[in-house]
Amino acid sequence: MAFEVRITPSILNADFSRLNDEIARIADVSDLIHLDVMDDIFVPNFTFDFESASQIIKNCPIGIDAHLMVANADQIAPMYAEIGCASVTVHAEATVDISATLKKIRTLGSRAGLALKPQTHIADYADFADDVDMFLIMTVEPGFGGQKFMTEMMDKVRATRKIIGDRPIWLQVDGGISLETIEIALEAGADTFVAGSAVFNAEDPAHMVVSLRQRALDMAK
Repeated sequence: MAFEVRITPSILNADFSRLNDEIARIADVSDLIHLDVMDDIFVPNFTFDFESASQIIKNCPIGIDAHLMVANADQIAPMYAEIGCASVTVHAEATVDISATLKKIRTLGSRAGLALKPQTHIADYADFADDVDMFLIMTVEPGFGGQKFMTEMMDKVRATRKIIGDRPIWLQVDGGISLETIEIALEAGADTFVAGSAVFNAEDPAHMVVSLRQRALDMAK
């Protein structure tokens, strides 16, 4: 199987006053649009309530990769699967019955992802590998965009890659991804990359998405 690189730009750093236009600028060159949903409970920031997120998902021209940084993930995650997200990721730290919630997401037609904060050990969640379509390793503390990439998380990425083995599970990293850090994350085993500031702070966001993908593909040769 050929190595695949996926770039899923986060709209956290986009201009919310013209969000449809911001998404349209990058949709043709992106694999999915990464939607950071924060509730000011699980993380100290608020982005979208369910109603607002639903409108973004409905209007998005490509699939949505919903990253739920919310409390009560067991109840909330299936709602995002029901409205058509391509992928729904819950945090291990905010989910009571992880296996049941992941299976519910899949049953409703979405890919199921499990995210881990920097201080959470992947070894404690290795048993869920058969229930997930993607592991998300946070390379910043969740809650805010524009943070510095945590190189020390690469040991966790490597450990996660070993847990995945031959399974067709995506390995996503989120936080501080740029043309420089994407090389570090790919070398550690990641194949799916969330980029926010690097994309939307660029003069040409679409060109940055293309450049990130090409940098990773060049590294993978």
